[in-house]
Amino acid sequence: MSQSNIKSVRASEIELKEKVVAIKRVAKVVKGGRRFSFSAIVVVGDGNGVVGYGLGKANEVTDAITKGIDDAKKNLVKVPILKGTVPHEQIGKYSGGFVLIKPASQGTGVIAGGAMRAVFESAGVHNVLAKSKGSSNPHNVVKATFDALLKLRDPYTVAKDRGIALSNVFNG
Repeated sequence: MSQSNIKSVRASEIELKEKVVAIKRVAKVVKGGRRFSFSAIVVVGDGNGVVGYGLGKANEVTDAITKGIDDAKKNLVKVPILKGTVPHEQIGKYSGGFVLIKPASQGTGVIAGGAMRAVFESAGVHNVLAKSKGSSNPHNVVKATFDALLKLRDPYTVAKDRGIALSNVFNG
């Protein structure tokens, strides 16, 4: 994937909503017993095509979530949304996680599993059909979903590149 396709956005310019995807408790065995810490995956978005994810790790849950939010604000990207859904079908892959996303008609809603649902809702996608194949690990699913979203092509730029009208992009 070319780096020119990724559109980054500044967090200071927009109002963001956070969603915690997963919180894991991890244990480190030390001389005196077990020492617990927490990791949190957080997705932030403005509900209008701007979305990002982050991972935070700390000894307290609230600190881990705060660190995750800060990390997510550093990794914001702009994704194309057309009439409340994705412009076309796309497959995303990260490690063992595969996701398939398809556009859906108005009123369908977000048909997606846990980690993917948080990403779509934060991005502002209201109608989409999605299937997670392979790994169900939230880290891999979120990253695979972002891979699919970043591969999406905006129909307006496709029409401009081809030199045709927007209606001809979808209708042949």
